[in-house]
Amino acid sequence: MGRAFEYRKARKMARWSKMASTFTRISKEIAMAVKASGPNPDTNTRLRIAIQNSKAANMPKDTVDKAIKKASNKDEKNYEEMVYEGYGPHGVAIVVETATDNTTRTVANVRAAFNKLNGSLGTSGSLSFLFDHKVFFKVDLAGLNKDDLELELIDFGLEEIVEEDGETFIQVEFQDYGKMQNALDAQKIQILSADKERIPTTYKEGLSEAQQADVNKLLERLEEDEDVIGVFHNMAE
Repeated sequence: MGRAFEYRKARKMARWSKMASTFTRISKEIAMAVKASGPNPDTNTRLRIAIQNSKAANMPKDTVDKAIKKASNKDEKNYEEMVYEGYGPHGVAIVVETATDNTTRTVANVRAAFNKLNGSLGTSGSLSFLFDHKVFFKVDLAGLNKDDLELELIDFGLEEIVEEDGETFIQVEFQDYGKMQNALDAQKIQILSADKERIPTTYKEGLSEAQQADVNKLLERLEEDEDVIGVFHNMAE
């Protein structure tokens, strides 16, 4: 099992439940998918995956339907995806992913969080070299031969197929997200969910418990913002 998958599993267990609103995040995924390619999940792979993510999070079907209907309104604002990067206390690198209908509000909130909690917001792309951007597709491979499938998918960016606790995950670079979506669709493989992660290439080691607490205060402040859909850092935990 690769380092990227181990990081993903640990992060999901330790931090994902602390996001302010998982349903809000998924609703934004749904809205962006509908705005991009329409409200029919049969012809909109991105929307189909967002709906699968909603099921994995136990999001009520009525809430999903309302999100699709709302996004289908031509007068409804679209969300813009923005990424902010900076250093937290004690030199910990932090990347913040957002989806917002008001970038002025979002950048002000993110900057205020960094400034108030002894961090500094940097320029876009300044810390991207410190993280590998990955996607993990949770899939149903019942009745399929894993070795044969690996050969089929390697040309579409497959890095690893991982079995964990009875579940199967396909790992790819973020840049291969669309290619792998299409390949899995062509193979008629059901995508149960898809998670995007930024995996640290190096870690900030040796922080004391008090220093880690300083960093966690900033991470939690960022995660509480409803425009934030992901917070990633390189602090060793």
